[in-house]
Amino acid sequence: MSLKMPAEWAPHEAVWIGFPHLAEEWAGAIDAARADVAAFANAVHDGGRGEEVRLVVNDDAQADIAAKLVDAGVRILVQPLGDIWLRDTGPIIAGTGAARRARNFEFNWWGEKFVMPGDKEVGAALAAGSGLPVDDQYWVLEGGGIDVDGTGLCVTTEECLLNINRNPTLTREDISVRLHQSLGIDRLLWLGKGLLGDHTDGHVDNLARFVGEGRLAIPVAADNDDPNAEIYADARARTAAFGEVEIVDLPSPGRFEIDGELAAASYMNFYIGNSVVVVPTYGVANDQAAIDALAALFPERRAVGVSARGILIGGGSFHCSSQQVPI
Repeated sequence: MSLKMPAEWAPHEAVWIGFPHLAEEWAGAIDAARADVAAFANAVHDGGRGEEVRLVVNDDAQADIAAKLVDAGVRILVQPLGDIWLRDTGPIIAGTGAARRARNFEFNWWGEKFVMPGDKEVGAALAAGSGLPVDDQYWVLEGGGIDVDGTGLCVTTEECLLNINRNPTLTREDISVRLHQSLGIDRLLWLGKGLLGDHTDGHVDNLARFVGEGRLAIPVAADNDDPNAEIYADARARTAAFGEVEIVDLPSPGRFEIDGELAAASYMNFYIGNSVVVVPTYGVANDQAAIDALAALFPERRAVGVSARGILIGGGSFHCSSQQVPI
């Protein structure tokens, strides 16, 4: 039997979080991005009530910068990396307890679009440092391209997983088989496109997220100007046709632009920690509604809104920058 990838709400031993160090990736706003990431790390650590936070920094100089921003209990881990998006470059843990194994997938810079030294190597390094058995997986998969409910049910997008720039020789059926072998996925909900402005080719962790077994959160368009209204509607239609999943409404931040260009701002990029749910906020009208909605969905956790305006300049938010290590 294949080991299943646990749901994000299952207990965590720790979480890896990437720390920004490439100034050119943040359009002059690297300090804002670092502040956002530090606030995220502190929220997840939750004064020791949450989980161990392993803040991954590129070198000793970055460690010194990070140490001034994070709480004393946050562990700073020096490990060369390219960009901060460890959801995609880091390993994915399958199984629980003594059966856990680190699956180290191939990474090709989101279809060779953003090539950075260190991105291909950081996953293997983190996996080796985890103390878990490591299994190299000889195909491309990014953690942001899938979301699971822990029962073997997975949601993804055709735009990403079937993209010719990822695994050009693999069919839909091939990918389904490999997801089963690697992560124990036996039911696969295929959505269509991801958000407009998402440079990852439609990662599902910006579009639809499981919030319970068989319960999938999908945004509701903020207004008539929401650029993703049709994408949300298509995701709902496909989920309804799938027939096995309850749809849960979450707000959308609506149209969000950075320097006149559409950005993939989404409340779906929340992170479920041991004691908190961290909700990215954008300084827009629906921020509090998103926090309240996730608080209601996870009553045993504290929902915390953390500004993501700085980190979003680099193309993602908190879920993108993190990868959990389940117990």
